[in-house]
Amino acid sequence: MPKSYADVYFPVVVQAVLAMAMAAGLLAVSRLLGKRVRDRIKDTPYESGITPIGDARERFSVKFYLVGMLFILFDIEAIFLYPWVVIFREPGMAKLAFVEMLVFVILILSGFFYIWRKGALDWSGADRPRRKP
Repeated sequence: MPKSYADVYFPVVVQAVLAMAMAAGLLAVSRLLGKRVRDRIKDTPYESGITPIGDARERFSVKFYLVGMLFILFDIEAIFLYPWVVIFREPGMAKLAFVEMLVFVILILSGFFYIWRKGALDWSGADRPRRKP
């Protein structure tokens, strides 16, 4: 059992110092061994060599972010299924755990079918007319 704060936090301090030393070392090696090519094309915005087209304030589709948020939502649903499996194996809790998880899965699936019906998962919807709710 640790007897002082130094005993408790020493491993954390060592890990932080090692992480900073490794980051600084990798940056130094990259600086020493990396190529440095400077020209007019590299100094343009975006550094890709491609001339920017259009305005930076154009509107764009947010479907990518919507799908990302939905993925996180359904990923969290899968995480909640793991404790259910552990409780489901205990005797006496099986019926209650099954009913609770059945309600949970039905609610999540109803949300999934709702967003599916609304067309949130349809990325090719730009060329088709939208359905009215």
